[in-house]
Amino acid sequence: MKGNRLILGLLFLFLMGCATAMGTFPQGTGTQVDLSKANYRIVKANAIGESSGFTLLGIIPLAAPRVISAMSDLYSKVGISEGKSHALVNVAQERSSLYLILFSIPKLTIRADVIEFFEDSQKK
Repeated sequence: MKGNRLILGLLFLFLMGCATAMGTFPQGTGTQVDLSKANYRIVKANAIGESSGFTLLGIIPLAAPRVISAMSDLYSKVGISEGKSHALVNVAQERSSLYLILFSIPKLTIRADVIEFFEDSQKK
């Protein structure tokens, strides 16, 4: 009886030791842009990318939502590709969770406005 409690206690502690990854956005970039000219246009306002995970019993993360997945989702929905002067502005990150009896579904949502810069001679 005592042995079963010890094994159960150790198993519980082992499962509680799981960690989740947290992503952050860098606060500064090396870009300098003159916004006093009309040299940009809004490609997509309020673009949203999402990533979901799965947590057993609300405390054991089996799959965590990832910033990389949410950003990839946002990029694919907007159609951002290499070689164009796109930038994300007004970026916001929100974490939420749906809690059910035996599990929860954490969700990461990234919202941004996408703008494209161009030369003054290329006005669209």
